[in-house]
Amino acid sequence: MITEIDDHGPIPSRGLARTLPDLAPYQIRQATEQAHRHGLVRQESGLHLTESGEDLAELYDTAARWARQHQYPALVADFATRIRHTLALLAEPAVFDALTAAAEPSFGPGGALPTAQAAAGLAGPWNLLTQWLRANPQAARPTEGEPAA
Repeated sequence: MITEIDDHGPIPSRGLARTLPDLAPYQIRQATEQAHRHGLVRQESGLHLTESGEDLAELYDTAARWARQHQYPALVADFATRIRHTLALLAEPAVFDALTAAAEPSFGPGGALPTAQAAAGLAGPWNLLTQWLRANPQAARPTEGEPAA
């Protein structure tokens, strides 16, 4: 939803089902409610991104661009898969330690990152993620009814 609004502009409330046809109505309702709770969207003459939502869209774009450039997690992957895997990579202890200067990253087969160049480039998504989480601490806490990670 965030990327769709970022790429194509506001979505009319009644247009969500057409815009997101792979989601069931209850999934669209849950996603919309969660986006509102986290301050990512606002309702005007359609669903718009807030500043926080725009920043999250930038993080998604940066993560996907890094993943595409480094063929992560595979040579061919869709946008959502690239983002999901890149964010998961940022949470791996070895990568986290390397990005916070606590350790050297491990490269190559069996290592967390494919190359030193990939590690250097991962600083972009990492910086945007940490900035976004600092500005949106509520997003790191589970909301009511949402299981803790």
